[in-house]
Amino acid sequence: MSRSVDQIPSLISVDWGTTALRIYLLAADGSVLDRRSSQQGLMGIAAREFATVLQTHCGDWLQRYGPLPAVLSGMVGSRQGWLEVPYVSCPAGLSELAHGLAAIAVPGFRSVHIVAGVDTVDRAGVPDVMRGEECQVMGALAQLQLTGGTFILPGTHSKWVTVEAGKITSFQTFMTGEIFAVLKNHSILGRMMDQAGSSENDEMSAAFARGIATSARPDGAGIWLHRLFSVRTLGLMGKLSAKDAADYLSGLMIGWETAALSASQSDPAILIGTPALTKRYVRAARLRGVATKEAPEDSVCAGHIRIAQAAGIRG
Repeated sequence: MSRSVDQIPSLISVDWGTTALRIYLLAADGSVLDRRSSQQGLMGIAAREFATVLQTHCGDWLQRYGPLPAVLSGMVGSRQGWLEVPYVSCPAGLSELAHGLAAIAVPGFRSVHIVAGVDTVDRAGVPDVMRGEECQVMGALAQLQLTGGTFILPGTHSKWVTVEAGKITSFQTFMTGEIFAVLKNHSILGRMMDQAGSSENDEMSAAFARGIATSARPDGAGIWLHRLFSVRTLGLMGKLSAKDAADYLSGLMIGWETAALSASQSDPAILIGTPALTKRYVRAARLRGVATKEAPEDSVCAGHIRIAQAAGIRG
């Protein structure tokens, strides 16, 4: 059976992070024709065999459809990755990201390019960086037919990204997920928790909402260090169950992260990520009276196909 023109493979999209590898076969319109994943992130690759891993995962596609171009993003372009690609500075849009692509020759592929990532400097002169999220944001803009807005990408290191006129103008990184994991698994607070999970086992738990509410109390600078200890003291006094302690801590952490959300903002904040990552942020924003909208799936693919088009990369 012959394929329609819009279903002919045009690009291989690769989201290559520290712990996971996700690969997509895309048509020219960005639709996903096939996908595969593995745990061969940067930490799972021996002797820097990036080319071999990529060829192994894509070999059958290349054999079936012939040489195809590939666009890679994420930590694969970091100092610890395949090739350190210099960051593109804000403001950064499709044209800047296309110009910043770095090419690598890999047998069997028509071309392989790594997206640069983006850097910025805040008002205090402190630098910030991202690798991979810029592609998700560019993809979400296209999927939602937007030119600007506030984008929230929850994760180990959450990103808050401001976009104006199609360009990333600023962003902030929050180590919410990593700090939560450290406190839960390697601190005295974790001793108060049932590691199996919350009693209600969803984002609507009363303990999570309690954490959000506690985080919102304006009790002075640095008070968050004191509030963290409440995970332990509430448990000791029988006011917080072991099953609810992790949810309460999650509410505190996400509450502090989302404190910048303002109920006065006119447009919804756009959330990019899997439901497991975004659902708590939806709840936190709702408790603060802020509307949110979730980006469609596979935003990274939509970003890759548009960066490739801006760079003149053809399948």
